[in-house]
Amino acid sequence: MDQSEPNAGPPKGTPTIKSVETSHEVIAAMEDLGLASVTEIAAHAGLSKGGAYKHLKTLQQSGFVVREDGQYRLGLRFLDIGGRIRYDHPGSRIIKQKMRELALETNETSIYTVLENDRTITLFREAGSRGVPTRTRVGKRLYPHETAAGKCLLSRHSREEVERLFDGGPLPSVTDNTITDVGDLLDELATVRERGYAYNIGESVEGLVAIAAPLVPDDEVIGACSVTGPYHRMKGDPLDEEVRATLLSFVNELELNIAHADTS
Repeated sequence: MDQSEPNAGPPKGTPTIKSVETSHEVIAAMEDLGLASVTEIAAHAGLSKGGAYKHLKTLQQSGFVVREDGQYRLGLRFLDIGGRIRYDHPGSRIIKQKMRELALETNETSIYTVLENDRTITLFREAGSRGVPTRTRVGKRLYPHETAAGKCLLSRHSREEVERLFDGGPLPSVTDNTITDVGDLLDELATVRERGYAYNIGESVEGLVAIAAPLVPDDEVIGACSVTGPYHRMKGDPLDEEVRATLLSFVNELELNIAHADTS
């Protein structure tokens, strides 16, 4: 697993179930390895071969693991569960459609993100005609301080909540541009809160810029919408102004559509 997707475990001292922890280690190993043998999975997870095998068989019986030609991979049962969770997100069908429209309008990549515990998660991603590859995919977990959407969502939290979330720092560095000081992050979040949108300038991927705005239907923040593209197209007047104006217009329309759908 890369440095942007660490295991966000429970607070220190919290009682846990060892067997569940071991199953998680097996799943994490398979996420890294793809199709792999019991021996490979056990070595990657730091388990005995026998211990790994028992967990693999249990996960296989539940449909979370599939055995192919003597090797194992993660099963699509995870997709079924994740798809249902995404479907249940407020306004999911409307958001998906508007993200597609936003990508077509800007010709860049549009992303819809939510904050869960201490990570942002991509729920929807659409690429326009000039959309470039990013680190995000549906379900991708990232540090909130490295993305424009994450900053938008953090800006809706109090100073105390943000400090508690990062436990005083320092913040993990993803690129040379990533904010690593909690005080600096709090200053930027204050700016984001005041102006209503956030930037990410090479803080998650070198050379990529993102603009994001929170989605707040009925005065409740449920996620953030962003547009991402290469530095030479996204940064600098008047282009960033055009993209920002388009993004804010789409977010405003989306908030109205979701609020109207709820009342209907």
